[in-house]
Amino acid sequence: MPFDYLTPLLHPNQSKIILLVMDGLGGLPMESGGPTELEAATTPNMDRLASEGTLGQTVPIRAGITPGSGPAHLALFGYDPLHYEVGRGALEANGVGLNVNSGDIAVRGNFCTLDENGLISDRRAGRIASEEAIPAIQALQSIQIPGIMLEVRQVKEYRFAVMMRGEGLHPHLTDTDPQVTGKAPLPIRALEPAAQRTAELFTQWVVAAQKVLADQPKANGVTLRGFATDPGLPSYSDVYGLKAACVAVYPMYRGVSKLVGMDVIRFEGDTPKDEFGAVKNIWDQYDFIFVHIKKTDSMGEDGNFPGKVKIIESVDAALPDLLELHPDVLMITGDHSTPARMKSHSWHPVPFLLWAPATHMSDMETKFGERACARGGLGTFPAVDTMPLALAHAGRLNKFGA
Repeated sequence: MPFDYLTPLLHPNQSKIILLVMDGLGGLPMESGGPTELEAATTPNMDRLASEGTLGQTVPIRAGITPGSGPAHLALFGYDPLHYEVGRGALEANGVGLNVNSGDIAVRGNFCTLDENGLISDRRAGRIASEEAIPAIQALQSIQIPGIMLEVRQVKEYRFAVMMRGEGLHPHLTDTDPQVTGKAPLPIRALEPAAQRTAELFTQWVVAAQKVLADQPKANGVTLRGFATDPGLPSYSDVYGLKAACVAVYPMYRGVSKLVGMDVIRFEGDTPKDEFGAVKNIWDQYDFIFVHIKKTDSMGEDGNFPGKVKIIESVDAALPDLLELHPDVLMITGDHSTPARMKSHSWHPVPFLLWAPATHMSDMETKFGERACARGGLGTFPAVDTMPLALAHAGRLNKFGA
């Protein structure tokens, strides 16, 4: 289990912890000497917490390594992603209610647009709306393979999940997304002999998918990424002694939370205020609540600097709703950096704010931003240390040794 040394130190109490993650929060200046997205945002509430609390910055995986969202969140949850490897498929499938058991194989799918030569002209099918994708999802759900149980679920917009259940399946398969346009989807290859039959079954499914999607105007092709099975992660209750919940809009983040034993909370709406309202509704039932904001990452990937600033500001404007709950520990950070300047995830350290009125030691910083966090009292630390910090500041750890 992660942090085996913590188990004998756990000290249950009534303290409450919130981990607020703005996906892809970290950024870069668009021009030399300019502000990052977080520094450019007007964030009076976060700045007040920064002046009262302690700042730092996290390294999600290791220095110089650009993380995916799945491993970056596992790191924040205290599960070293180099030890606990979880494929994207298991995250997506669990996030949309497919219970991926050991031996089941799940994979995340993207609808794409293929030209007359079978080459990808748009990797995301024109970012097709969820409503537009329904006929394509229904077409995929009609595919059957003898001796295999198949389930297909829509995730959001152009994304879907496929789960295959049967005897002798293995997840060690290559992705089919070439990550660029102008190329055909890649063939599925087995990375070890035991996975050869699974590669053949998914190849059979892909061939059938191309046939049933041929008449779709945008979503006439598919790519598959992140073949995975249930990783069997130890739960938050076992590792940390916490009853934990997840409040998130996007399915993948509900999926990774479910894999570590969090309860996934259903709610209406998709704004920060909606999410914080959901936290308020469950406040008395949980010790730890993870809240996820997606659109900071989306704006960064689109290269939309002003849009990312606006999302950060909307989170700050709603933040009093969380503060009214009087959490004992509030941590505000990102899972990774997604600078609008780069239009992609990056390896840069991620801003981190710790606010725990009864136990924190404030530093000299007064604003929440990358440069301030680089100077902050917490320093630069591995993201996997987030949970021990939270537990300590919540008074949930006893002394180590005599």
